[in-house]
Amino acid sequence: MDILNYAFMQRALLAAVLVGITAPAIGIYLVQRRQALMGDGIGHVAMTGVGLGFLLSWSPVWMATLVSVLGAVLMELIRWYGKTHGDIALAMLFYGGMAGGVMFINLAPGGSNANLTSYLFGSLSTVSESDVTAICLLAAFVVLVTVGLRRQLFAVSQDEEFARVTGLPVRALNLLTAVTAAVTVTVAMRVVGLLLVSALMVVPVAAAQQLTRSFAATFAIAVALGVGVTLGGTVTSYYQDVPPGATIVLLTIGAFIVLSLLATPLARRRARALAAAQPAGDPAECTIPATRGAADEVGV
Repeated sequence: MDILNYAFMQRALLAAVLVGITAPAIGIYLVQRRQALMGDGIGHVAMTGVGLGFLLSWSPVWMATLVSVLGAVLMELIRWYGKTHGDIALAMLFYGGMAGGVMFINLAPGGSNANLTSYLFGSLSTVSESDVTAICLLAAFVVLVTVGLRRQLFAVSQDEEFARVTGLPVRALNLLTAVTAAVTVTVAMRVVGLLLVSALMVVPVAAAQQLTRSFAATFAIAVALGVGVTLGGTVTSYYQDVPPGATIVLLTIGAFIVLSLLATPLARRRARALAAAQPAGDPAECTIPATRGAADEVGV
């Protein structure tokens, strides 16, 4: 394949694989916590980090990581304490992050909004060796957290009060989830873009949930789907000269639609099998269906 003859495409493909792994890996916990749009908010805040990186002549990836982590922590603090005006505070944080990014990058020597475009929507040709190094290190952190602490994070995502009663450090785990989501955003911004990364966190998980009930199976299918669409979108972007971020997101949505269509006959087949296994003398209303939470817990 001639695509592998170019160093910039080798870097882009490696970054795409890491993004495909990390985004659904943390996204599954955000979906369980009903915080599907958290990645989108962090992406807005990370724009300020990118602008500061250009202004201070530092690495935009590392600066975006620092700013997005601080923003994610602030978002969690607002969620805990900002009961009355929390929505307004979050809105100011998100839009302030966007405005700060545009302002700082225009104040930078030789900076313009064109420099920001590749971070907003992704760009294959601009993934440098230093970017790949940063992405590898950050992706290792995300995988370590999402896999190594999967039982604790799952428990907190399902029921914070129950997790607190069992002795888990709920607030610390919530902060860790927010920080991991922030790191994932900066991992993905060079391939998918800050404005589209949230879709890659959420849609593969939603697609996997159409076919599975256990947490472990959903996790595995979502990650496999994430890797597939990021690689497919990156290759398509190279050959067809189309934006990588938009291509990846559209492929992800397409996969969701296909799996949703496949899920309907599978659900009917399961229902018929359950009805056939039910003893003839038992009325239907006596059957107690297994809850999704219990099935998920078994599959962790």
